[in-house]
Amino acid sequence: MPASPNSRSLRRSSLWLHALAAFLLLGALSAAAATYVHHQGWTLWYGDAEAHLNIARRLADAREPGYEQIGTVWLPLPHLIAAPLARTDIWWHDGRAGVLPAAAGFVLGGLFLFLSSRLVFKGLTPAWAALGVYALNPNLLYLQSAPMTEPLLFVCFFGTLWLLLRYRENPHWLNAAGAGLFALLGTLTRYDGWFILPFCTFWVLLAAKKRVWKHVFLFSLIAAAGPLWWFAHNQVLYSNALEFYNGHWSAKAIYQRALDGGMARYPGDHDFPKAFQYFMAAARLCLGSALFWLGLTGALAAAWLRAWWALAFCLLLPVFYILSLYSSGTPIFVPHLWPNSYYNTRYGLNLLPLAALGAGALTMLAPKRFRWSSAVLVVVVCTSFWAFKPLPERVICWKESQVNSETRRWWTQQAADYLGPRYKPGAGIFMMFGDLTGILRSAGIPLRESFHESDRPPWMAAAAHPELFLREEWAIAFSGDAVSRTMNRLKRGPLRYECVRMISKKGSPVVEIWRRLK
Repeated sequence: MPASPNSRSLRRSSLWLHALAAFLLLGALSAAAATYVHHQGWTLWYGDAEAHLNIARRLADAREPGYEQIGTVWLPLPHLIAAPLARTDIWWHDGRAGVLPAAAGFVLGGLFLFLSSRLVFKGLTPAWAALGVYALNPNLLYLQSAPMTEPLLFVCFFGTLWLLLRYRENPHWLNAAGAGLFALLGTLTRYDGWFILPFCTFWVLLAAKKRVWKHVFLFSLIAAAGPLWWFAHNQVLYSNALEFYNGHWSAKAIYQRALDGGMARYPGDHDFPKAFQYFMAAARLCLGSALFWLGLTGALAAAWLRAWWALAFCLLLPVFYILSLYSSGTPIFVPHLWPNSYYNTRYGLNLLPLAALGAGALTMLAPKRFRWSSAVLVVVVCTSFWAFKPLPERVICWKESQVNSETRRWWTQQAADYLGPRYKPGAGIFMMFGDLTGILRSAGIPLRESFHESDRPPWMAAAAHPELFLREEWAIAFSGDAVSRTMNRLKRGPLRYECVRMISKKGSPVVEIWRRLK
C-alpha cells in the first residue's frame, strides 16, 4: 500500500530533524577542534596553510592589490572566500581568516555526506555511521582547523553527489543546475574537481530520461565555467592558458628542475604498482587500519546492495590521485617507505568518502533491530586507534606538519624578531613571495610593504636592473635565490646593500636580511 501523505510528511520532518542534529554536532566538533589547534599554536604549521592565508591577504594588502594577486597554479576559490576575513589584521596574524572557510567546508561537507548516504541506503542508520567515521577522523579535524583546501573540496564533492542522487530520483532541471553549481565550485577549489566533471556529465546523461540533452547541456554549461575561466585567467595574465600546468611555478616545472639537479624520481612516477602502493599506504595512515579495512569491506557490501552510482563516484578521488602519482610531479612520502619522510600524506584522506560509504553499507547487513547498535559499533571500532590513545603523534597529518615545519618556524621567528622592531613603515622590502612571507605576518608588517614577484613587471625590472629600479631599504632572501643574487651584485657601487643578518640552522635554508647603506 502506498504511503499516506501524512506518513511521508512525518518521514520528511524526521529526516530534517536528524540533518539539523548532524549540522549542530558537526559545528560543535569543528569549533572545538579549531579552538584546540589554535591554542596549541598548530594552525599554520603546514607550509601550504601559510601560503593560502597570505595569498588571501595580498588580494587587498599588496603594493598593487586586486585581481592579479590571485596568481596561478593554486585555484582561486579558497583565497577568494578567505580574502574578506584576511583583511582583519588579527585574523590574518593568527590564521583564523583561513580556518573559518575550512571549518565551514568540514561542517557542510559532513552534512551533504549524511544526506547522500541516506539517499543511497534509504535509511538514517547508515547515514549516521558514515557521518561518524567522517566527523571523528582526527586528520580531517586537523586540516579543517587550518587554512587548508581539502575540507572545501569535500563540501563540493558531497554536494555534487547529493544533488546527482536527487537528480536520479527526480530528474528536474533544478537538481541538474545545483549539481552543476557544486561541480563548478569544486573546479575552482582543487584540480580533483576537474577530473570528476566528465563522469558527472555521463551520470546526468544516463539519468535524464526524456529531457536528456537539455539537462546535460545545463549541467555542463555551469560546471565547465570553472576550467574555462581558469584557462582564460592564465592566458590573459601569463600569456599561457596552461601556465598553471607547465609554467615556471607549476608542479611539473618544479619537479623537472629538481630532476635536472640530480634528485631521484618520485616513487610512483610512471610506475603504477608503486603509485598504488604509496597512495594506499597514505590512506591507511590517514584513515587508521580499522576504517581502512572495514571501509573497503563495506565498499564490497555497497556493491552487493547495488549502490553502484555512489560507489563509482567515491572511487573517483582515489583514482585521480593514483593517476597523478603515476603521470605527473605529484609525490606522496610516508615514513615507512622510501625515502622514509613525510610529504602530502593528507592525500590519503581522499579514500575517506569511499570508506565512509562503506561504513554505512556495513550497518545495512545487520538485522533491522540491531542496525543502530551496529552503527555505533562501526564508528567505535573505526575510531578506536585514536580514541584509546589520543596523542598528536598518531595523527599523520599533524606529524607531517610538525616535522616539515620545525626549521621553517624557527627561522621565521628569528627573522621576525630581528626585522620587526627595526622596520619603519614605508621603507619597503624586496623579496620573493612564498615561505618568507610568514616573516612579515609574524612581525606584524603589512604585505603592502613588500615588493615581490607578483608585482610584475616592476619587480622583474628591479631584479634585472636594481641600480635603476630598486628603491626598497630592506631585502629578505634565501641564499642563492633571485633576490639573493641581486643583492650580491649590489655590494659595491653607488647603490649598495649589506647583509645585516644571516639566519642558519642545520637542515634549513639560509635566510639573508639585507639593508641599503645610506
